[in-house]
Amino acid sequence: MLKHKLSSLSGAAAKSLAAAGLFFLELVKIALLALVTILLIRYYLFKPFYVKGASMEPNFKESEYLIIDEISYRFRAPERGEVIVFRYPENPKEYFLKRIIGLPGETVKVAEGRVYIYNQSHPEGLMISEEYLPGNLLTAGEKTTLLGQNQYFVMGDNRDNSYDSRRFGPVDKSLIVGRAWFRGWPFSRMEILEKPEPQS
Repeated sequence: MLKHKLSSLSGAAAKSLAAAGLFFLELVKIALLALVTILLIRYYLFKPFYVKGASMEPNFKESEYLIIDEISYRFRAPERGEVIVFRYPENPKEYFLKRIIGLPGETVKVAEGRVYIYNQSHPEGLMISEEYLPGNLLTAGEKTTLLGQNQYFVMGDNRDNSYDSRRFGPVDKSLIVGRAWFRGWPFSRMEILEKPEPQS
């Protein structure tokens, strides 16, 4: 009788241990699946980015936390007005945050504080309206740039304090990481970032 009871107890303990082991194994599987999913999202779909410097003020400020959409440009071309993260052409290890001003095949002219776009729709040139800039802000510099295939002209919103295509030239599409999609920090400025309506 005693042996039978001991045998029953050890059998129950073994079943409990087996159940606990299966539960632990399931937890490990779930954790690994979650980790793989997070890594895939992190490296192939969305990437976090911290704003450094004042070149995009007042729209993007120092130390703000952005989520960059890396997938959209696999299916469509970048558009004018979108804010993008790209690798600096002269040192691809550095990342910049700027706004797209000129598109492939266009000519961008900065003159007398204004920005003009020349393309098939506007061969005579069109001064673009940049409503995202602070009122009456002028764009410094005198420059005319003809963009090649897959080249984009980018500028910071803080035109007097931005190192951009006026200095280092066009950015090739292959250097573009993605578009700024979501501002997650600070909480008071949290929002999905909408692209301004096309101005030309």
